[in-house]
Amino acid sequence: MTGGGLLVAGTTSDAGKSTVVAGLCRWLARQGVRVAPFKAQNMSNNSAVTIEGGEIGRAQAFQAAACGLEPSVRFNPVLLKPGSDTVSHVVLLGRPYGTIGATDYRQLRAHLAATAFATLAELRSEYDVVICEGAGSPAEINLRDGDMTNMGLARAAGLPTVLVGDIDRGGVFAAMHGTLALLSRADQALLAGFVVNKFRGDRALLQPGLDMLTDLTGRPVYGVLPYLHELWLDGEDSLSYPDGRLLGRPAPPRGSQPLRVAAVRLPRMSNVTDLEALAAEPGVHVRLTTSPAEVAESDLVILPGTRATVADLAWLRETGLADAVTAHAAAGRPTLGICGGYQMLAETIDDEVESQKGRVAGLGLLPVAIRFEADKTLGRPAGVALGAPVSGYEIHHGVAAVRAGTVPFLVAADGREDGCRTGAVFGTHWHGTFESDEFRRRFLAEVAALADRPGFVAAADTDFHALRAATLDMLADAIDEHVDTTALCRLIERGAPSGLPIVPPAGPPAKTAEEAEATDEPGSVTAELAPLIVAGAEPTAIPPDPAGPPRPRVEERVVAGERVVERFAGLADRILAEAPRLGPVRLVSVDGRAGSGKTTFAGRLLGALRERGADAALIHTDDLLQGWLDIVTFWPRLEEWVLAPLRRGEPAAYRRYDWHAVRFDAEWQRLGTPGVLILEGVTVARAAVRPELTTSAYVQTDRSRRFARGIERDGPAFIPQWTRWMRDEDAHFAVDGTVDRVRIVLDGNPSVPHDSCAEYVRIAPADPAQGNP
Repeated sequence: MTGGGLLVAGTTSDAGKSTVVAGLCRWLARQGVRVAPFKAQNMSNNSAVTIEGGEIGRAQAFQAAACGLEPSVRFNPVLLKPGSDTVSHVVLLGRPYGTIGATDYRQLRAHLAATAFATLAELRSEYDVVICEGAGSPAEINLRDGDMTNMGLARAAGLPTVLVGDIDRGGVFAAMHGTLALLSRADQALLAGFVVNKFRGDRALLQPGLDMLTDLTGRPVYGVLPYLHELWLDGEDSLSYPDGRLLGRPAPPRGSQPLRVAAVRLPRMSNVTDLEALAAEPGVHVRLTTSPAEVAESDLVILPGTRATVADLAWLRETGLADAVTAHAAAGRPTLGICGGYQMLAETIDDEVESQKGRVAGLGLLPVAIRFEADKTLGRPAGVALGAPVSGYEIHHGVAAVRAGTVPFLVAADGREDGCRTGAVFGTHWHGTFESDEFRRRFLAEVAALADRPGFVAAADTDFHALRAATLDMLADAIDEHVDTTALCRLIERGAPSGLPIVPPAGPPAKTAEEAEATDEPGSVTAELAPLIVAGAEPTAIPPDPAGPPRPRVEERVVAGERVVERFAGLADRILAEAPRLGPVRLVSVDGRAGSGKTTFAGRLLGALRERGADAALIHTDDLLQGWLDIVTFWPRLEEWVLAPLRRGEPAAYRRYDWHAVRFDAEWQRLGTPGVLILEGVTVARAAVRPELTTSAYVQTDRSRRFARGIERDGPAFIPQWTRWMRDEDAHFAVDGTVDRVRIVLDGNPSVPHDSCAEYVRIAPADPAQGNP
């Protein structure tokens, strides 16, 4: 089943695609299949932070857990985060890419699709099976010409497709038949069958309809999944969090009193999954609400995360909820703000990034000033709060300046303080903290005391991670019992059967690029890119510029300062004098942009280390990249093959990518456990690896010189690839801030006299506060 794939589409949003994908992934993983999830493009404000320090949709993180994998940016290469009804924030391969409206999206989608399709091809080369999730409905015929998530993806990658329908909403047979009938003939050829979701009752009563659907379409119903009342964790769509309804399935309190939690349902709320661990506690009643009365009556008020802090704060004031929240806090009753909600509790908010409203007044409940910065903070911190271990994740542009002397809410393992507390008002930028069981229990005990609920008792046996694992197993059990898994495995392995009947009227085919140009309309992403993918070429939406390098997407950070000549031998001695941080290995990163001179520096440092008798090795990340689009997303490969084994003190090995054959070599390169490992390549000093680095370097070279070196090496035919690569570099280094966090900044084209074989030129920053910590 190597390289097998399946697309799970839905008749509507929230039909159950995400949960069916998670269930299939868990079921396959239990059979010993190496499986990964994938969603080409997601639109959601519920997100998670990945192993690479990027951002993906929450559902794909849940699906990754079903596979037994850490979340990766490759599982959701394009994430759209709605900032308003007309504008979305684009996250590409885990990193902020820009803000777009509908018109901008039409111009950008070919580039996004190229990235998504190439990422899927990469995953299929590494895993036995990739289970893909569609988005919305494939029958949104007004959007078909630009589709990259449903049948556009299926056509480009040759994916057999199953269609999921929610029978609990009613009209499932019409939805399934109508969806199929509106697809073009070529799209219909890939839609192989159906799965009915959320069925209550006796299947025998449903069977006549299932038989008729098969007769009408010539396609089987692979299964009828029951309505799973206990399935409520990790919701992604806003439909999963209705106003006024209790979250989850509240269990009776362990003591004599429950805790009433009112979470304000903000218009653009994000990462509402923060509330689910609270709702999993017996006796904790979490209600999403827009009612000031419910806020007033609650024991704890929570302002959750939001994708639009300033806009949602204005809404809070317009609805009277701001007054209800401040009155609740003034009465000494517990109030908590998480991320955007924390920012609302501040005295002032200075936002020239998201809302561009400048300085506005916050609710003034915490002694904090918030300033929005262009670089987004992404991380998975851990530390201590209320005397208990706690971990979480961060996704925010806002930076908090807390008044001196204020009590912090959380303290990270590195000593960094986050959030603050004043009386009964708490705030933090960390999401996911309530998934830490002991911290959650202590926080609830604190809330109960502050809210004068002495009868509330926090359960000592609630294990949230076990609850999530049990949910995944429940989904896999449902797949095993109610779905024809033998037929689905055959479909995954062999693809859609030939000769599937066409159901009229069969919508028109997606326009080709030529047809679109003739009518001055945007063309089909699939039609434009599929030939390039089939041929193994690298599609690009960026026009070549033979005159020189592309203009920087984000202005390059350039370190100015005195040039100092230093010896490789001295640097080798300093490295060997430090203690290892990656298991028994001293890890050294040589970063910088393509064409800057990293390879030369790394090779000479390797020689200097070996001259001192060190067992030293060098890995060029070019050997790990799967083509030009893999500038950031190769990291899980490096982590799995090299870093994780060395961290455990075990020998490592890796496979080299053959850029000519367009595949990884079958032979493994044995690395062992070297005393020093040098990583050389673009992005190797990224935030994810910094705690384990013995030292790090960034090679700085003029943009035009780098471009000229690259084209001289690769030839003019590669100008489009170099153009795209340099713009992707701009995005990465702007977010990661590498140049300000490495130990050494090097001059990659020095004019200072020196012996280039034995010496290098370091840039000593003119401003000591910048760079070279």
